[in-house]
Amino acid sequence: QVQLVESGGGLVHPGRSLTLSCVASGFSFSYSAMIWYRQAPGKEREVVASIGVSGGTTYYADSVKGRFTISRDNAKNTLYLQMNSLKPEDTAVYYCKSVMSSYWGQGTQVTVSS
Repeated sequence: QVQLVESGGGLVHPGRSLTLSCVASGFSFSYSAMIWYRQAPGKEREVVASIGVSGGTTYYADSVKGRFTISRDNAKNTLYLQMNSLKPEDTAVYYCKSVMSSYWGQGTQVTVSS
Protein backbone atom coordinates (compact mmCIF):
# COMPACT_ATOMS: atom_id res chain seq x y z
CA GLN A 1 0.00 0.00 0.00
CA VAL A 2 1.03 3.56 -0.62
CA GLN A 3 2.80 5.29 2.25
CA LEU A 4 4.04 8.86 2.36
CA VAL A 5 5.79 10.01 5.51
CA GLU A 6 6.56 13.72 5.73
CA SER A 7 9.01 15.11 8.26
CA GLY A 8 11.24 18.09 8.96
CA GLY A 9 8.67 20.66 9.98
CA GLY A 10 8.94 22.82 13.04
CA LEU A 11 8.78 26.30 14.53
CA VAL A 12 11.22 28.79 13.02
CA HIS A 13 11.75 32.53 13.00
CA PRO A 14 11.08 34.54 9.84
CA GLY A 15 14.03 34.47 7.47
CA ARG A 16 15.25 31.08 8.58
CA SER A 17 15.31 27.81 6.64
CA LEU A 18 13.85 24.34 6.88
CA THR A 19 14.16 21.22 4.76
CA LEU A 20 11.19 18.90 4.52
CA SER A 21 11.48 15.24 3.55
CA CYS A 22 8.93 12.77 2.28
CA VAL A 23 9.76 9.08 2.28
CA ALA A 24 7.60 7.11 -0.13
CA SER A 25 6.79 3.43 -0.41
CA GLY A 26 4.21 1.14 -1.94
CA PHE A 27 4.47 2.49 -5.48
CA SER A 28 7.09 3.13 -8.13
CA PHE A 29 8.45 6.38 -6.77
CA SER A 30 11.05 6.80 -9.51
CA TYR A 31 8.30 6.67 -12.15
CA SER A 32 6.02 9.18 -10.46
CA ALA A 33 5.97 12.93 -10.61
CA MET A 34 5.60 14.30 -7.10
CA ILE A 35 3.96 17.36 -5.61
CA TRP A 36 4.32 19.33 -2.39
CA TYR A 37 1.09 20.89 -1.15
CA ARG A 38 0.34 23.00 1.88
CA GLN A 39 -2.76 23.95 3.81
CA ALA A 40 -2.85 26.95 6.06
CA PRO A 41 -5.49 27.33 8.79
CA GLY A 42 -8.82 28.29 7.28
CA LYS A 43 -7.53 28.02 3.72
CA GLU A 44 -7.75 25.48 0.95
CA ARG A 45 -4.90 23.13 0.18
CA GLU A 46 -2.62 24.58 -2.49
CA VAL A 47 0.21 23.36 -4.69
CA VAL A 48 3.60 24.59 -3.56
CA ALA A 49 5.92 22.82 -5.99
CA SER A 50 6.14 19.81 -8.25
CA ILE A 51 8.89 17.76 -9.84
CA GLY A 52 9.12 15.35 -12.75
CA VAL A 53 10.38 11.79 -12.54
CA SER A 54 14.01 12.61 -13.24
CA GLY A 55 14.03 15.88 -11.34
CA GLY A 56 14.68 17.90 -14.46
CA THR A 57 11.26 19.52 -14.61
CA THR A 58 10.05 21.60 -11.71
CA TYR A 59 7.19 23.99 -11.00
CA TYR A 60 6.81 26.52 -8.20
CA ALA A 61 3.90 28.59 -7.01
CA ASP A 62 4.60 32.29 -7.41
CA SER A 63 4.46 32.74 -3.65
CA VAL A 64 7.53 30.50 -3.11
CA LYS A 65 9.49 30.98 -6.35
CA GLY A 66 13.09 31.87 -5.63
CA ARG A 67 12.85 30.77 -1.98
CA PHE A 68 11.90 27.08 -2.14
CA THR A 69 13.63 24.26 -4.00
CA ILE A 70 12.06 20.87 -4.69
CA SER A 71 14.30 17.88 -5.31
CA ARG A 72 14.22 14.10 -5.18
CA ASP A 73 16.50 11.13 -4.62
CA ASN A 74 15.02 8.19 -6.50
CA ALA A 75 17.56 5.80 -4.96
CA LYS A 76 16.18 6.67 -1.53
CA ASN A 77 12.52 7.05 -2.56
CA THR A 78 12.64 10.46 -0.97
CA LEU A 79 11.27 13.86 -1.95
CA TYR A 80 12.64 17.09 -0.47
CA LEU A 81 11.57 20.69 -0.12
CA GLN A 82 14.28 23.16 0.84
CA MET A 83 12.61 26.28 2.21
CA ASN A 84 14.66 29.44 2.62
CA SER A 85 13.75 32.96 3.71
CA LEU A 86 10.64 31.68 5.42
CA LYS A 87 7.76 34.08 6.01
CA PRO A 88 4.86 33.94 8.46
CA GLU A 89 2.54 33.31 5.50
CA ASP A 90 4.39 30.04 4.85
CA THR A 91 2.85 28.67 8.04
CA ALA A 92 0.89 25.56 7.08
CA VAL A 93 0.78 21.80 7.14
CA TYR A 94 2.89 20.53 4.26
CA TYR A 95 2.02 17.34 2.39
CA CYS A 96 3.69 15.38 -0.37
CA LYS A 97 1.71 13.44 -2.94
CA SER A 98 2.28 11.23 -5.92
CA VAL A 99 0.43 12.01 -9.13
CA MET A 100 -0.14 8.25 -9.38
CA SER A 101 -2.18 7.98 -6.18
CA SER A 102 -4.95 9.72 -4.30
CA TYR A 103 -3.28 8.89 -0.98
CA TRP A 104 -2.31 11.70 1.40
CA GLY A 105 0.21 11.37 4.20
CA GLN A 106 -0.19 12.92 7.63
CA GLY A 107 1.72 16.05 6.71
CA THR A 108 4.29 18.03 8.68
CA GLN A 109 3.56 21.32 10.44
CA VAL A 110 5.64 24.37 9.57
CA THR A 111 5.17 27.43 11.75
CA VAL A 112 7.01 30.66 10.99
CA SER A 113 6.76 33.13 13.82
CA SER A 114 8.86 35.54 15.79
